[in-house]
Amino acid sequence: MVITLLLVALLLLLIAQLADGRRRPPVEYRLEEVERRLRLVMDHLGVVDPGPELPEVWAHLGRGDRIKAIAAYRRATGADLRTAKAAVEALAVRR
Repeated sequence: MVITLLLVALLLLLIAQLADGRRRPPVEYRLEEVERRLRLVMDHLGVVDPGPELPEVWAHLGRGDRIKAIAAYRRATGADLRTAKAAVEALAVRR
């Protein structure tokens, strides 16, 4: 009888733990929220982020090699291909 009650209590604790784990927001959401709040603070303080320095990307763009510039951007920032391509195209226009 006591063992059965202990097993039921353990089962209820496990179920409660699993239910609690589902209520937490995913890591991506939490990271986006932290980034949003950081942008708000930076805007409030008037801080301007110049972005990452990308000498290798600029060197490839200077030679007209956008594909190598995109690859260098991905290595430097960890961005996915679509994001890197858009960023390098924006840098090329700014140049």
